[in-house]
Amino acid sequence: VQLQAFGGGLVQTGGSLRLSCTAAGRSFGDYGMAWFRQAPGKEREFVATINYSGGIRVHADSVKGRFTISRDNAKNVVYLQMNSLKPEDTAVYYCAAGTSSSFSRAMSMYNDWGQGTLVTVSS
Repeated sequence: VQLQAFGGGLVQTGGSLRLSCTAAGRSFGDYGMAWFRQAPGKEREFVATINYSGGIRVHADSVKGRFTISRDNAKNVVYLQMNSLKPEDTAVYYCAAGTSSSFSRAMSMYNDWGQGTLVTVSS
């Protein structure tokens, strides 16, 4: 699967951004998707995941209530709506395509990764 993430940028604390990730190469509705992020000097961490149909979503505790993952299988796109952004949300955000129709917090369950899009939240 070829993934391309975009939508990052510079935003002030409390602001919003919507990240998008387009997919090509496999039937988009066959697999789960996820967003991960990596802040400077830190390990990559799980942000949110969604199953193949969009019926099941899981968010990391650190973003719960502020971020929402969704998908549009007709358009082959997965989104990450980010509201009430904080400086600690600053990171490169990566989308990933899963190996199955399910969802997972584990990076090992994702074979294909996008190039990342940088989100910077200023205080």
